[in-house]
Amino acid sequence: MSRRCFTRRTVVGGLVAIAAVPGSVAGLTVTNAAGRTGAANMQMRCAFDRHSFTATLLDNPSARDLVALLPLDLAIEDYSTNEKTAYLPRKLTELDSVPFADEAPGDLCYFAPWGNLAFFHGSYRYSKGLIRLGHLDGGAQPLLTRGKYPLRLELLS
Repeated sequence: MSRRCFTRRTVVGGLVAIAAVPGSVAGLTVTNAAGRTGAANMQMRCAFDRHSFTATLLDNPSARDLVALLPLDLAIEDYSTNEKTAYLPRKLTELDSVPFADEAPGDLCYFAPWGNLAFFHGSYRYSKGLIRLGHLDGGAQPLLTRGKYPLRLELLS
């Protein structure tokens, strides 16, 4: 039976090698067309009515918590004039949530006080409790379909 012995040099050398890997590989992050960073393999398919589109999710605790719930069957409906909402079966973590200032149509957010997803198709402003989860990959056009519909969310591999 062989016995492996890790010396301090072996351990330090391994840590140096890990640190030398670029952040985009070590953290498995990608930058989408909108210039936002998301986690690799965290792309979600959204389908309602006759629309099917994808969203690239950010690498944050709330987005990872959403992924843990997938697949989900929810209802999506209009809220105000600039967004559609869908209520989750439970609240997501708010760990490490931070204010943001580069709001844009096509953003996918979580509104913690109400426990719902917010799919923005128009201009909006950050408000306390809003956590960005990601961005729709093909734009916000599908969200312009008015009404209430069954919504299917699933992780793409």
